[in-house]
Amino acid sequence: MELAYIPSPSRGAIELGSFPLRGYALCIIAGVFVAVWLGNKRWIARGGRPGTVADISVWAVPFGLVGGRLYHVITDYQLYFGDGRDWVDAFKIWEGGLGIWGAIAFGAVGAWIGCRRRGIPLPAWADALAPGIALAQAIGRWGNWFNQELYGRETDVPWALKITSSDDGRIPGTYHPTFLYESLWCLGVAALVIWADRRFRLGHGRAFALYVASYCVGRFWIEYMRVDDAHEFLGLRLNNWTALAVLVLAVVYLVLSARTRPGREEVVEPVPGGGALSGDGDEAEGGPSDGSAGKKASLEKDASAGEGAVSGKGAVSGKGAVSGEGATAGEGTSLEKAASDGGAESASKG
Repeated sequence: MELAYIPSPSRGAIELGSFPLRGYALCIIAGVFVAVWLGNKRWIARGGRPGTVADISVWAVPFGLVGGRLYHVITDYQLYFGDGRDWVDAFKIWEGGLGIWGAIAFGAVGAWIGCRRRGIPLPAWADALAPGIALAQAIGRWGNWFNQELYGRETDVPWALKITSSDDGRIPGTYHPTFLYESLWCLGVAALVIWADRRFRLGHGRAFALYVASYCVGRFWIEYMRVDDAHEFLGLRLNNWTALAVLVLAVVYLVLSARTRPGREEVVEPVPGGGALSGDGDEAEGGPSDGSAGKKASLEKDASAGEGAVSGKGAVSGKGAVSGEGATAGEGTSLEKAASDGGAESASKG
C-alpha cells in the first residue's frame, strides 16, 4: 500500500499563449544564474573584478550546452537515429537530454577562450565557479522531474517518485527518485568545496578538482540505480565508467597540483593600465601601485622638508624668515621672540 510518494507533474510545460514555458528549461536557466551569482561573489573575494565571471560565462555556457547535448546524442544515438526516429529531435534540447560530462568539457573550452581574452588564469576562475556549478546541477536535476525521466528502480519507500506517463516505454509506478538523490548530493558537494576552500585555501584548480571528484563519487552509485536504457560495458553503464575515469583524473590532479603548486594564486586578474589584482584584492607589485607609491613618497618628502614646514618659506630658517627673501634679519628675530613669548604665555595659562 502506497502511504506516501513524490507526485510527478501532469505536464512539463506551461502554455503562455502560443509559447510553451518548459520546466526543464527553467531549471537549467535558474541553475546558470545561481552559478554565475555565487561565482561572482567568490571571484571578487579572491581579488577579481565584478562582472568578470559573467563575461566569461558568455563563452562557457553556450559551449557547455552544445557539449552536453552532443554527449547525450552520441551516447544515446538510438533515440534519434534508430528505426522510426526523427533525427531533427536531436536539436530539441528543451525536451531534455544533457550529458554533464560533455557540458563540463566543452564549457571548459569556452571558459578558456574567455579567460585567455582577458588574461585570466583558467584554474583560478574555475575554482571560483566550482561550488556554483554544483548548485546549478542541483537545480537543473529538477528538470528531470518535470519530464518524468531518469528515475531509478521500482520501490515503495515513502519518498518514491510516482510516474504517471506511459510515453516512450515508461511504465507507471513508483520508483527511486534518482533526480532527487543527485540534487541533494550536489548540494553536499557545493558545501564541501566551500568549506575546504576556506579551510585549506585551495588554488590552481584544486577547488574545481575537488568538485569534480566529489561529484563523480555520487554519480557512480546514483547511475547504478537508474533503469533507463544505456550502453553497458562489463556489466556497468557507460556513465559509470566515465565517472570512474574522471574521478581518477581529478584525484591525480589534486595530488600533483598540491605538490608542484602549493598555496593559492597571488594574482588573479589584470587591471586596466597594467599590473594585476592580487588574491587579496590589492594591486600586485609591478602594477600601477608602483607609481602611486612613488607619488605618495614624494608627497611625504615634500611635507617634511617642503615649503611651509619648519624649514619652509616663512618659517624660522626658510625664505622670508631670518635670512629669507623680502624680510630683514630683525623681522625674523622678532618673529622668533613673539613665538617664544606666546608659547610661554600659553604654558603658564595651562
